Amino acid sequence: MAKRDPLNGKLVVLLGGTGFVGTHLAQDLLARGARLRIASRHPERAYKLKPLGNLGQIQFVACDVTKPDTIRAVLTGADAAIYLVGSFSGNLASIQAKGAGTAAQAAAEAGLESFVLVSALGADAASEAAYARTKAEGEAAVIAAFPKATIIRPGVLFAEDDKFVNLFAGLISAFPVLPVFGPEAKVQPLWVDDAAQAIGNALGDPKTHGGKTYEIAGPEAITMGQLHRMIAKGQERSPLLLDMPDAMSALFAALPGTPMNRDQWIMLKSGSVPSGKLPGLKALGVVPKPLDLFMDKWMVRYRKHGRFGTKISAVKHTEG
Repeated sequence: MAKRDPLNGKLVVLLGGTGFVGTHLAQDLLARGARLRIASRHPERAYKLKPLGNLGQIQFVACDVTKPDTIRAVLTGADAAIYLVGSFSGNLASIQAKGAGTAAQAAAEAGLESFVLVSALGADAASEAAYARTKAEGEAAVIAAFPKATIIRPGVLFAEDDKFVNLFAGLISAFPVLPVFGPEAKVQPLWVDDAAQAIGNALGDPKTHGGKTYEIAGPEAITMGQLHRMIAKGQERSPLLLDMPDAMSALFAALPGTPMNRDQWIMLKSGSVPSGKLPGLKALGVVPKPLDLFMDKWMVRYRKHGRFGTKISAVKHTEG
């Protein structure tokens, strides 16, 4: 008999559950038999998950993490919660630092069994990037309020519907010449479903993982230049990729309307790889899949003729 998942039947609240990670995590938790309460300012953005759950297995509720009363309301009756709220724009101190601490405090007061904060690789209270700084402040606030909380620091996450690989894939398919910003900066892309499994494992076993911080990343570190070349190869294209010096990259990131802002550039330049000082996916029972396992299949739609781009040799038949 298969072992019953510890989250089976438990009510799990996903604070900020309508985002990229949240929707993938929801699928993992549903498969474990958990009951989900997806809380967000715009819960309707996760309605696509409805067919994946059984009757009454998913609930969608409005919540604003800058308003403590709404956080307390959505945590009522819950067994566990995950704080997923994050952004590279807006009032980061309010949502990534104060909001996370408020949620952890409310979880403690409500008697939740486990609480997970999804932070980020590079979280650093001394960073000049507001994103990294407020992520670290959020970690400290969560541990202060809920000492047995688990902190998960993921690196760059990829999936067929991501905004990372697909950003560069769209540019490579559109332009024969393309600048590469931070060409030597290293990233260690992690499949979002592997990240979801790790988060679920941590949430389901607070005795083992509570009070710990994990850095999770893919199995291979690559440079941004290598990533661009992998994407181009998957598209069967040969664009001219121009490595940009750091000064040019920093100037680009400072311009309005560009796909990379200052905080993203600062974090990219410093590299999105684990420090090696903290436990990782192995300790969470996950074996990560490499990016190149998916690349060829996902890049088909970006090829010159899409799914019809592969040449098929025709066999001529003659009638006798």
